[in-house]
Amino acid sequence: MAKTNKQDQIVAILKNGQFIDQYGNDVASLLPAYMRKRLQSGEVSALSRKMTKAGSFQWRNADMDVYNALAKTAKPLDVVDNRQDEVQQDVEQYLQDSIKLRPTNLILSDLKWKYLMRSVIRGKNIMMTGPSGCGKTLAVQSVAKALNGRPFYYFNFGATTDARSALIGNTHYNKEKGTYVAEALFAQAIQKEDAIIMMDELTRATPDAWNILITVLDENQRYLRVDEKPDTPTIKVAKGVTFIATANIGAEYTATRVLDRAILDRFTAIVEMEPLSTLDEIALIQMTYPNLAGESVSAIANIAGVTRQQVKSDDPKVTTTISSRMTVEMAGLMHDGFSLAEAAEVCIYPFFSDAGGTDSERTFMKQLVQKYLPTTQTANTPWASNTSYATA
Repeated sequence: MAKTNKQDQIVAILKNGQFIDQYGNDVASLLPAYMRKRLQSGEVSALSRKMTKAGSFQWRNADMDVYNALAKTAKPLDVVDNRQDEVQQDVEQYLQDSIKLRPTNLILSDLKWKYLMRSVIRGKNIMMTGPSGCGKTLAVQSVAKALNGRPFYYFNFGATTDARSALIGNTHYNKEKGTYVAEALFAQAIQKEDAIIMMDELTRATPDAWNILITVLDENQRYLRVDEKPDTPTIKVAKGVTFIATANIGAEYTATRVLDRAILDRFTAIVEMEPLSTLDEIALIQMTYPNLAGESVSAIANIAGVTRQQVKSDDPKVTTTISSRMTVEMAGLMHDGFSLAEAAEVCIYPFFSDAGGTDSERTFMKQLVQKYLPTTQTANTPWASNTSYATA
């Protein structure tokens, strides 16, 4: 049996869904997230917290014999919350291990994934930028899932019309309470310790919403003022809360607003999501629809790749790209029996203008798609031409 030191050791196990030590205390808040996962998965039966020579704590593998031995002679002790010391100590190893928590359908570099995870763990305000359909929302949801011990809230700021009502709350009246303010879900969410709060489509929010967020996002203030209540009290942002915003930035997003510099400066971590390469696009489609024919997968990925090359060129033939969201939709149609020509007709062409006749963006896209059509489809395509374009 392993030797134990009753004075400085706490052994945690998972019992009836709770993380408890030998004294019966709930120690979930003391355990790093990845350690909780090891207990939940059954990888280890117990975890031992030992004090190092430096005076900090370190969690290690233990076994039930150690737990049972300590539990027999345990006397109640005060459990000191050394979570910050432990996070500081374990963060490097945790970030390395976190690569395993990245879902296969999220194609994101190790560096950006670790940076995103680290920023959430450290409670930073994070801005996710990139074109529509490149995986910003999926990345945030994946991080929240990886840190499943934390509350996760999603707010679509693009759909917010009344900022004060959506972020602070509404004033109501009834006979029992009189006039009162019912807090909005956003106001409730920021009071949850270690919450991850996603603010989707922040560039589509109104200036009123931005004004409300100024103090919420400021690391030196972190409060929400409730002017609707007497004496205008404030709601403090709880410890460890992370705000993650997504933004579509570019001239093609005509319904978006240029972010106010005061708001932008409050995001200390910027994660730029870029369109996938052709090879990564192929990998994504194959993961999503593994039975789709290889030539169909390559055709979809190459067509998308050309549009992404074109928008970066000095003389672009198109002003928008085919997103990964669109390529997966096309793959789904072809998986269900649609031809490439049919999938392009409903998924691609509506996004490209037909103004300009033979010089239009739509004509360019039709000629591009024609290169990848089977011979039988090409012969029946009235707009087919011999024009060739470089593939991605």
